[in-house]
Amino acid sequence: MAVKITYFVHSTTTDNEQGLATGWLAGKLSEKGLAQASRLKEIVSSKNFTAVFCSDLQRAIDSAYIAFSRFPIIQDSRLRECNYGDFNGKPASIFKNDMTSYIDSAFPNGESYKDVQARVASFIEFIKQDYDNKEIAIVAHQAPQLALDVLLKNKTWHQAIGEDWRKQGDWQAGWEYTVS
Repeated sequence: MAVKITYFVHSTTTDNEQGLATGWLAGKLSEKGLAQASRLKEIVSSKNFTAVFCSDLQRAIDSAYIAFSRFPIIQDSRLRECNYGDFNGKPASIFKNDMTSYIDSAFPNGESYKDVQARVASFIEFIKQDYDNKEIAIVAHQAPQLALDVLLKNKTWHQAIGEDWRKQGDWQAGWEYTVS
């Protein structure tokens, strides 16, 4: 048995457009982000998810409710972005070029990427028990997606960060994962 996951990143925020790392701040969808979420609704119109899980941060909630309003939507704090601590709301350039420094070491007054991995691992155990043989969607952030690459695709954190689609701009409408 298995759980099929289709992972979607929240739509573009005003912080994204300004080059800020939102982290655990709520974030607000920009005009572009609102349009992206509306287009995503059309893209997934033929999908039939058992449930849609989203981070409990506002930018993910808004993206989920616009694009997936016909499905049950469940907020889960384990799907939050990494807590960048003192860097929440600061220019992403402060650390985005050296993300590997925070794999094991926490951001100042925040958490590490391995902390995110532990949260996502707990979420995976939950869906294995409650959503076996189902198809779900997730609407969340960069760090939880990288954690799924580590946990489900057997990548190291260095590989996941190095191969991150955000570096190449290789966005797609949903990344597929299987939990078995």
